[in-house]
Amino acid sequence: MAEAERVIGTPDTPEAGSEPEQSSGPGGQESTEARPRGKRRIAVLFTVATFAYVIDLVSKMIVVAKLEHHAPIEIIGDWLKFEAIRNAGAAFGFGEAFTIIFTVIATAVIVVIARLARKLYSLPWAIALGLLLGGALGNLTDRIFRAPGVFEGAVVDFIAPKHFAVFNLADSAIVCGGILIVLLSFKGLDPDGTVHKD
Repeated sequence: MAEAERVIGTPDTPEAGSEPEQSSGPGGQESTEARPRGKRRIAVLFTVATFAYVIDLVSKMIVVAKLEHHAPIEIIGDWLKFEAIRNAGAAFGFGEAFTIIFTVIATAVIVVIARLARKLYSLPWAIALGLLLGGALGNLTDRIFRAPGVFEGAVVDFIAPKHFAVFNLADSAIVCGGILIVLLSFKGLDPDGTVHKD
């Protein structure tokens, strides 16, 4: 989140369709530095987010229709099962007493990603933020539309590894996006495509 706020506070980068930056090349000649168009990266972000959201939504619809109130389905013996669970907490079942707080956090994450989108020139960042956005929207949809009420709804979880918490595809997208963001930050790559060294 701190990385996102740092980038949000930077001056605006050139928008799609603006003139490419000019720099002085060898012999005093001007050379053009081609910069990726922001529109392409925004499209990647929303494509990844849409994909993550749709597969999460479809998987939950199938689980509710076919698996809820039924015996778990063994995928890999006892090591991996599909078991329908309603989770009022955060990812992996933590903090069930703070459903509304997690709803607010998910909404804040979506707002921050939307603000970052206009300065998004990095393909890896677009993928990472798309995973975060799709996952956050997936679980937020459950919070809003599922019982027991608006903004207090329980999330549908169904992936149950042995000796681990039950989770869903939205949780997986959020975790994968978060890990990718950490790796990109360690490499010094910013969402606007620039590389910095601390």
